[in-house]
Amino acid sequence: MDSRRIVNSIATITTAVAAFAVVGVLVIILSYISYQGVSSLSWQFLVETPKPVGEGGGIGNAIVGSLIMLGLASLLGVPIGVAVGTYLSEMGDGWFGTTVRFVADTLIGVPSIVFGVFIYALVVLQQGYFSTLAGSLALALIMIPIITRTTEEMTKLVPKTMREGALALGAPQWRVTLDIVLPAALSGIATGVMLAVARVLGETAPLLFTAFGSRFYNIYLDEPMASLTVQIYNYAISPFDEWHDKAWAATMVLVGMILLINITMRYVTRKRY
Repeated sequence: MDSRRIVNSIATITTAVAAFAVVGVLVIILSYISYQGVSSLSWQFLVETPKPVGEGGGIGNAIVGSLIMLGLASLLGVPIGVAVGTYLSEMGDGWFGTTVRFVADTLIGVPSIVFGVFIYALVVLQQGYFSTLAGSLALALIMIPIITRTTEEMTKLVPKTMREGALALGAPQWRVTLDIVLPAALSGIATGVMLAVARVLGETAPLLFTAFGSRFYNIYLDEPMASLTVQIYNYAISPFDEWHDKAWAATMVLVGMILLINITMRYVTRKRY
């Protein structure tokens, strides 16, 4: 066996071991969360609001609040992120595109609490109260740079021959982008959206400064709203074992929600050929 085959075999084995190690760690984490939280999981826990120690209670309002804020953040963040990423891919070769790309890269590495403090100063202090809208804006700001950079990279992978063929047939640039480039890159863009969703669903710090939290069901955008991450935080820092168990169960629900959203988006954006 020559040296190239030896090196190839070593590289293959190394990557396989690394992949199994990552999957193994993930399985261990998920198994431990399930083991700790399954005992407190029940229908009442999923629909009831938080109650004093010893009286039961659950995270129903937090589930609804997280979904509402995620929906609002996605309505704002996904279109902007996809639009900016498409612009960078198709027309972002100049100084302006380079600047936007640098800003997006910088924002991806900014701690989430910075976004929370920014929206707190810009919105909460001006309004004089915490609100669902402020929390959604903070989450949207976190989503935009992630979706922007993923969209740019995925649309760049679309072969130039597809663009050239459409242009040769007389299609305008905007039509080529909408009907050729974006559909071809849809699966990759969906991956970026899922990464952004997974990150904002797990954020706590920005919501402490914006939506803050609530013990009740709420659908109003100008009032504080509960979220799963904040509720988990409140349960986890309490001195009561019962609430610690509820924190594990809420964590299990949060992971399940992320998994369900990812599977659903994969199904919706799957290639049908």
